[in-house]
Amino acid sequence: MAKPKIGVIVGSNSKTSINKQLAHGLVNLVQDQADFEFLDLSGLPIYNRDDDADAYPAAFTAFKDKVRGKDGILLVTPEHNRSVPAYLKNALDGASRPYGSGAWNGIPAGIIGTSTGGPATSMAQQHLRNIIVFLDMPAMAQPEGFIRWTDRLVSADGKVAEASEKFLRGYMDHFLAWVAKHPKQ
Repeated sequence: MAKPKIGVIVGSNSKTSINKQLAHGLVNLVQDQADFEFLDLSGLPIYNRDDDADAYPAAFTAFKDKVRGKDGILLVTPEHNRSVPAYLKNALDGASRPYGSGAWNGIPAGIIGTSTGGPATSMAQQHLRNIIVFLDMPAMAQPEGFIRWTDRLVSADGKVAEASEKFLRGYMDHFLAWVAKHPKQ
């Protein structure tokens, strides 16, 4: 059986994103079990509904094609003001439009994120889960991944700390099983 194709979307545009570091650590844990591709959001314009009727932005069309080629999507998100970062929400909105041509439909997804604060990214993940369910993405509910960041969580070379490896590997194993159980429609 072919390895699943997983799109990894990091909801941060920070050059020093701890969520990007977490995403690389997660992929390194199970890199032999799937083909992972980090989907870059940096070239996407701000979504504008007026574009639905006009020429849709080429950057969104190319992004949608990449999304459609995936068997699953791993969303790794920070939390901004107790919600989903605008950077990530813009990508979700743009790739769901024009109406009837959304790229997300039927693609299973997992959500995880890290923050230095106590509740980690729990509110952003709750909001994100509501959004992706509306976009018709089967959303993995358990295990939840509200990860408190420490400088030792993921090393510079992408290795997850031993103290967190069991949980994070389990999360990724469960995510890959979720993708296999919910083949995209």
